[in-house]
Amino acid sequence: MEGETLTGQALRQLQAAIVKGEIAPGSKISEPELARAYGISRGPLREALNRLEGQKLLVRVPHVGARVVSLSRQELAELYEIRESLEGLACRLAAQRMAPEQVEALRGVLRAHERDEAFQAGRGYYLQEGDFDFHYRIVQGSGNKMLIRLLCDELYQLARMYRIQHSALPNRPAQAFAEHHRILDAIAEGDGELAEMLMRRHIRTSRLNIERQIPQENRT
Repeated sequence: MEGETLTGQALRQLQAAIVKGEIAPGSKISEPELARAYGISRGPLREALNRLEGQKLLVRVPHVGARVVSLSRQELAELYEIRESLEGLACRLAAQRMAPEQVEALRGVLRAHERDEAFQAGRGYYLQEGDFDFHYRIVQGSGNKMLIRLLCDELYQLARMYRIQHSALPNRPAQAFAEHHRILDAIAEGDGELAEMLMRRHIRTSRLNIERQIPQENRT
């Protein structure tokens, strides 16, 4: 991107590779290899790695170095418990606070999702982030700054990593899309209680689907 710093460019590229699984969970990070692969010097690369650690995508292991995060079954359950509770709250607040034009803009996001080639082929769900992400927009629409910081900054890329890498179960993209529509309808009607219940159920279903995909040997 024009005007983007070397650190910002490295961050964006590495973040995308980790979130999409191109750099596998648990992989050891080699600074020399990444510097060669992305054609950048070690200084900007180290700054990008520090920022990825802040996003919970990298962990530092004593005497080993940095690795891509790989949540245990328990850690994954805890992440999804947080999401279920806090995104449910975000839906309830959004139903109270989102203006009609914000709701219509969110319907536009769902229409963009529906046109996505991978979604139409049943291969997965829409991968765009930020304002093009249904979950992100609802949290923003809650108007709660602390909630926004937790879900749109601190935990966003980690949660997105698991959402994307485990979204391709048969029929799950279409099912999730239908669930999104029902959540948005409840928000549009100002029914915060229903919107919260639907979002909590939606995230719980996603967690159960992901847990079924975790290899047996990791189930400790």
